[in-house]
Amino acid sequence: MRILITNDDGINAPGLTVMEAIANEIAGPNGEVWVVAPAFEQSGVAHKISYTHPMMIARQGKRRYAAEGSPADCVLAGLYEVLQGAKPDLVLSGVNRGNNAAENTLYSGTVGAAMEAALQGLRAIALSQYIGPRTEDMSDMFEPAIEHGVALVRNLLDNALWEDRDYRVFYNVNFPPVPAAEVKGTRVTAQGFRRHTSFGVEPHVSPSGRKFLWIKGGPQHLATLPGTDAAANLDGYISVTPLRCDMTAHDTLDTLKGQLE
Repeated sequence: MRILITNDDGINAPGLTVMEAIANEIAGPNGEVWVVAPAFEQSGVAHKISYTHPMMIARQGKRRYAAEGSPADCVLAGLYEVLQGAKPDLVLSGVNRGNNAAENTLYSGTVGAAMEAALQGLRAIALSQYIGPRTEDMSDMFEPAIEHGVALVRNLLDNALWEDRDYRVFYNVNFPPVPAAEVKGTRVTAQGFRRHTSFGVEPHVSPSGRKFLWIKGGPQHLATLPGTDAAANLDGYISVTPLRCDMTAHDTLDTLKGQLE
């Protein structure tokens, strides 16, 4: 099996090392694992592509490349430059440091890479590790992903829906913020929404007197509705959320047609 991996935390992120170990186990001794990851951290860039300026790509080792672009850029670079159109069997993105559950899904460069892979007609999975107070007691904050990642990916490859259609499904996985031995299992969930919190800005004044704004996230340990991703994670479960790139609000189409047409 040929696997392409990327992330949004950057080529030197510890979560990428975890993902490489998972990918190598899945690919097997006769497989290939290719890494094309951002040269610098690209968290929060979502599905951004560098459409208006070029990006530099540099080989760092055997089957390992760093690109000065977004995670989605890295997928495109991997497919059309590094692999020269020899499509991988699977694209894995992550393992992200921090959750990409609920509304974080929409901002996530990790998910953006999987989205681009799905648009390119490839099987794709984004993997993220929820961070919380209990992760501080672990020998490695990625412990749940390390212990359960291989089995989870294999289960998805063997049993999940993999389509050959427009806007094919891809998967968003979040490992819970508990020790690996306390992970209760896997739950298939909808994307949740954290009520009463959102991203915002925090102003700071520089020594020169200029005002700068930092983007600031809200609390990450607010439970979402039952049956959704963050709720499952905070209850100790791995969440698997099937996603599509089609953003149409299909449930409103008939009503809107009746009102507007």
